[in-house]
Amino acid sequence: MDVELPELPFPLRTYGPDGHWTYEDGVLTGWAGPAQDRFVPPTGEAVEPAADAPRLLGAPDGDFQLIARVTVGFRAAFDAGVLYVHADDRAWAKLCLEYSPDVPTVCTVVTRDHSDDANSFTVDGNSVWLRISRTGRAFACHASRDGERWTFVRLFTLGGEKETGAALAGFMTQSPLGEGCVVTFDHIEFRPSWPSDLRDGS
Repeated sequence: MDVELPELPFPLRTYGPDGHWTYEDGVLTGWAGPAQDRFVPPTGEAVEPAADAPRLLGAPDGDFQLIARVTVGFRAAFDAGVLYVHADDRAWAKLCLEYSPDVPTVCTVVTRDHSDDANSFTVDGNSVWLRISRTGRAFACHASRDGERWTFVRLFTLGGEKETGAALAGFMTQSPLGEGCVVTFDHIEFRPSWPSDLRDGS
């Protein structure tokens, strides 16, 4: 199913399980079902996720920043709302507001065959602003409590220029250990540029 949001200059397509995606009055809503996640444990031999999670992704051109305020109806450990980028089936990344395991936390997962997992800072309440950006073969993650001052979270690559330039970007929901949760994304914004400085709060 294709979804078009007026804030984005590219269409979105659904991937993975049914996320029951809806969009109304500037608010995108998605549902994660029970035991839905996208993670390849670094302690195991698997090179594919053991499970999958609802994703809504499109293909932005060139440099970009994808921004949204994410609100999660936390019910269980590791429930999360996610900004997601996908270079290929073995190279993808998540910027999450996650219950990790019992406190809302900004965290990142970068997967190159296997996933890593890194927590950044905790959040009061169930909402935070997330931003994921690309220039060339580089991606950057930022988060903000107010949508004005941004905290640098991570800088990474997922592959070469060709793979990164064709990467998909968008939204994901997850509930790895729970019975499901609802996530909303609002104040969605797209900027066709890379941040001027990754560490000055802008």
